[in-house]
Amino acid sequence: MDGGRYPVKRVLGEQVEVHADVFTDGHDAVAVELLFKFIEDKTWKRAPMEFRHNDHWVGSFTVEKLGRYQYTVRGWTDPFLTWQRDLKKRQAAGQDLSIDLQIGAELLGAEIPDYESAIAAEAPAPREDWIGTLDKPLEVVVDPVRARFSAWYELFPRSFGGLRGLIDHLPYVEKLGFDVLYLPPVHPIGSTARKGKNNAVSAKPGDTGSPWAIGSKQGGHKALHPELGTFDDFDALVRAAEKCNIQIALDIAFQCSPDHPYVREHPEWFRARPDGTIQYAENPPKKYQDIYPFDFETANWQALWAELKSVFEFWIGHGVKIFRVDNPHTKAFAFWEWCIAELKKKHPELIFLSEAFTRPRVMHKLAKRGFTQSYTYFTWRNTKEE
Repeated sequence: MDGGRYPVKRVLGEQVEVHADVFTDGHDAVAVELLFKFIEDKTWKRAPMEFRHNDHWVGSFTVEKLGRYQYTVRGWTDPFLTWQRDLKKRQAAGQDLSIDLQIGAELLGAEIPDYESAIAAEAPAPREDWIGTLDKPLEVVVDPVRARFSAWYELFPRSFGGLRGLIDHLPYVEKLGFDVLYLPPVHPIGSTARKGKNNAVSAKPGDTGSPWAIGSKQGGHKALHPELGTFDDFDALVRAAEKCNIQIALDIAFQCSPDHPYVREHPEWFRARPDGTIQYAENPPKKYQDIYPFDFETANWQALWAELKSVFEFWIGHGVKIFRVDNPHTKAFAFWEWCIAELKKKHPELIFLSEAFTRPRVMHKLAKRGFTQSYTYFTWRNTKEE
């Protein structure tokens, strides 16, 4: 059966098809049904399961709300169904059914005058001690339809005159058929060890630095780069996008420039080298001297986790429902499992896209930990000789 420790995923309006192998010892007939409910509901709904072959049963239900559903399968041996099954065989063989009809009447608790009435009768409700159920209900996470398919348009606000300038660009994005406008980090950019163009080690005058080197004296992950605009501008962009059936997706990169307020206020959140300096990001032989990664194994991890979760909550408060997360595979899996589950309890409409520049099994693990989708990059190279 599809399920297990982690829930399966569907989008709003889809069916969940449940498969189960249900059997017992002996020759008694087995009855099987599917139970399901929205997680906050008190009562279970029931759906019949159809026997296919070789003790295999199939049933389904439709998910109609965002959030989580629970489902389970229960089965039992049914003396009345067993009796009906065998009665058909006796009838086909031309045997006398008089005693068998009396046996059926005792099972039903009502008179059965003839064969036709016997076959038409509905089996009585099973006794509770007959029923076997899964030890623990399984779950389904229901996401918005955009989680299944959406078309993303990426741009840098700086190239369009900032956040206000993007509002005038929205009709063009809508005309092209895109329904998500993805913004790389919009936060203040650090100046210490600022990179130049094409990852040059030193920046030249006028170089803006990498938007992923987040944080300066002007703020960090909960601040806007002042050259891009104000929060009034950002909120106006979100509202204008919604009128064009476009949602704003924001890049979330959990890393800091050396100038980020976190570095000064919480040095314990970063890994120190033997010489006392903070370890900057590396992907040998590449070096990112302008970025400090968080130490998810810090002794003060609870405070770190809570603060990072609050970054999502801050932008949710400004109308963002879709997040593209930078390199989540380099952070603690347990953090994502906790953080995304907590956020989606209150906001089941959220979508988390994992930029998992990594191996397929790691991408699969991120999906099971809560990410809606994962993607990696494909590089095309022209190998034709010049």
